[in-house]
Amino acid sequence: MNVITTFVEKKREKQIKYEKSVLREISIKALKEKVQQHFGSSRFMNGLLMNSGIEEACYDVAIEAYLLGAHFSRFGYYGESAEDVRYRCRQEEKHLVDTLYHFLLYWGHGEEGVISESLYYLCEQYVLYWWMEGFNKGEKRHRLRLH
Repeated sequence: MNVITTFVEKKREKQIKYEKSVLREISIKALKEKVQQHFGSSRFMNGLLMNSGIEEACYDVAIEAYLLGAHFSRFGYYGESAEDVRYRCRQEEKHLVDTLYHFLLYWGHGEEGVISESLYYLCEQYVLYWWMEGFNKGEKRHRLRLH
C-alpha cells in the first residue's frame, strides 16, 4: 500500500533539510561574538546582556535572518545583486528587526530614553549582518551545487 503525500509536505521536508544543512555552518561561538560586537558597546545593553534570555532572543533573530538570507540567495546565484534580493524580502527583514527591537525595549523596562533610536539602528545592523552571512553562504552552496 502506498503512502499519499502532498506537495506541501514534500516542500516542507525539503525546506527543513536545507535549513539543517545551512545551519551546520554557524557556531554558537560566532553568535555570541556578534551579539557582544553589535550590542556590547551600548550603555543600554550592558546590563541586559547578562540575562541569558536576552542573548537567546538575539540568537533566535540571528538564526532567522541567516536562514532568510540563505533562502533568498538563489536569486543572487542567478544574477541579482544583494540589494535587489534584500528588497524582495524587506518585509520579513523588517519584521525581524522590529521583533528584536521591541523585545529589547520590553526587557529594558523603559530605561532606553533617548537611545531608543540608536538601539533600533543596532538591531537593523545586527539583522543585516546575519542576513548577508546567510546570503553569502547560500550563494556559495548554490555555486557548489549543495542546495
